[in-house]
Amino acid sequence: MPPRFALLCSALIAIAAAHEAAGAAARPTIPADTLRGRGDSLARALITLQPVVVTTARIRRDEPASGIRVTPLVLRQTPALDAYDLLRQDAGLEVHDQGQGPGFASDASLRGFSSDHSTDIALWVDGVPINEPVNGHAEGYNEWNVIFPEAIEGIDVVKGPTSALYGNFALSGAVSVRTLDRVRGAAVWLDPGSYGHLEGGVLTGYDRGADGAVFGLRGVREDGWRPHSAYTLGQAHGRIVHALSRSTTLDAGVEFYSTRWDSPGFLTDSAFDAGLFRTVEDPTNGGFKHRAQERLSLRVLAGPSFLWRTTAYATQGRWQLFLTIPPEPGLGEGSGSQTEEEDHRYGFGLTSAASWFLPRTEITLGTEGRWDHSRFENWLTLDRVRDLPQVLVTAWQGSGALFLQSTEDLGRHLRLTLGGRWDLAETRSEPDSGAATSHDHGVFSPKLGALYRISSLAGLYVNVSRGFKQTDEVVVDPTLPFITEWAYETGLKTEGRHVSGAVALYRMDISNEQSFDPVTASSTSGGASRRQGVELELTARPVESVTLSAEWAFNDARYRHWIDTDGTTLSGARVMNTAKYVGTLALGYAKARAPWHVRLGSNVVGPYTPFDEPGVVLRAYGLLHLSGGVRVGNAEAELGVRNLLNRRYSELRAAGFVSPGGLRSVLGSVRYTF
Repeated sequence: MPPRFALLCSALIAIAAAHEAAGAAARPTIPADTLRGRGDSLARALITLQPVVVTTARIRRDEPASGIRVTPLVLRQTPALDAYDLLRQDAGLEVHDQGQGPGFASDASLRGFSSDHSTDIALWVDGVPINEPVNGHAEGYNEWNVIFPEAIEGIDVVKGPTSALYGNFALSGAVSVRTLDRVRGAAVWLDPGSYGHLEGGVLTGYDRGADGAVFGLRGVREDGWRPHSAYTLGQAHGRIVHALSRSTTLDAGVEFYSTRWDSPGFLTDSAFDAGLFRTVEDPTNGGFKHRAQERLSLRVLAGPSFLWRTTAYATQGRWQLFLTIPPEPGLGEGSGSQTEEEDHRYGFGLTSAASWFLPRTEITLGTEGRWDHSRFENWLTLDRVRDLPQVLVTAWQGSGALFLQSTEDLGRHLRLTLGGRWDLAETRSEPDSGAATSHDHGVFSPKLGALYRISSLAGLYVNVSRGFKQTDEVVVDPTLPFITEWAYETGLKTEGRHVSGAVALYRMDISNEQSFDPVTASSTSGGASRRQGVELELTARPVESVTLSAEWAFNDARYRHWIDTDGTTLSGARVMNTAKYVGTLALGYAKARAPWHVRLGSNVVGPYTPFDEPGVVLRAYGLLHLSGGVRVGNAEAELGVRNLLNRRYSELRAAGFVSPGGLRSVLGSVRYTF
């Protein structure tokens, strides 16, 4: 930890402690958030608690860290194409859609991490990690279609590696999805839209006091806005909560989805500039993905201030894709040949944590372990007929962690968070030709934060933390070291009746920097980089019927020392696949007791640095989205227009190839609740 940041933390703590000592005798003790007096039902009591890692933790405004909470109401009013687009519009994430199909993970990014296939962000759904270790396409491959939109209770975006509850892949932060644990009655919906889009589903369940359940089915089909881009997706969700006794609750969940898609392939930059979106590189491109996961959580309440939770889970998945990268004269990238990739995997995991809720202190101590097995194959093909193998490997990874997170209120003004985790991972690679290899790595990640409440409306905070993630290609070379970072942040939070907001300054210093080129399917490691910038968050209700929200990040992401695979020195250059700024702005109108609402939203992406094109910076662009809805009895109708002004933009660019962004589309929804 650099001395100036340690000094900043120490100074803030010392000033606040002196202020507390001067007036402690005159102030009453403020009780912490405990279990006392929380109701006569165990299930109801547990809902009001701040959950531990086994069910993923909610963001709290009084934590010395930055984060965003997205509500189901906002999600329903957003005309989005998929889960990535939802968080791009509602949480200000930088997203670059690869444009290949719903099972081909997009690049979601926080704070200037290129996040190929969202691998720099840890995604958890009801306490189950979604990132896929020992994945030959991208280590930590993070495909978000496992999220069942209608069953979401809330989404929290934790920025930076500040929480001890998240380890591998939480380099830039974590996305925590919580699903509903009970519903009453049933809801059915039908969502038509542009380009042959049609979605239908049903959600039902029960609420019986201490017991609850949610069951859902969902299906989607679309022809796509480009030729040869049709897809289908089917999804199932289930969750049951049952009180075994007044002190013990069992919580079980199942997630499953299956999707198939066709792919038109990437465009050359010249074809994109000419608007030749009807181009199809290879009519045999496409793929499928299936994923399932099962979860069982046991929650035990022992006394008024102790909670123990354990979650066990299993995952299974298989995907196959065929993709052709067109040749580009003069750039030397893209052979024009088709590649087939297959991934078969299964895994198991368990997290157990104990929490103590004392008058001024909360402590969570836990352990986490998982084991993942994969079979990865990469072939050169022609019209889906295999020609030559490039990678044929079987691999597994076992990992374990101990973590501690504590919060201490030192009087009314100062809150300290201390914690950390120790992670150990062992990886074994068994290629079809060659000797098997294995290796283990360990990493310690301390966390420190302090928040000083200036008043009941504002607080000043600072934090220092360390994060890490496993590098690409560990599936074939287990000796590759972790990517590690030191992250520093300071900011100001305000919370009022009509206005709440935050401003944060951050810096992240990364060692063993790695960048992946999706065109050449190769990674470069061993460099150093720095991300630094400022984030702004605002939610305002100037009058009861109007809501204004904004989320902006201005980021300077640069390589401090970097030599790419061609031997080119890029020290001082901008980090590839990142934008200088991203932002969202939304204005909603919903009059009290009125049956209708309207919302105007936008997302902006600043100048963007593409993969493998040193010195090239693409222009900024902004998209406008409009939606509105009306309720009549038990029926609701929603109509939205995404990219209202039909702006042409590129989602992703790499070495002269482009994944074009979707043109204007209309998305409707009719929902009936029984």
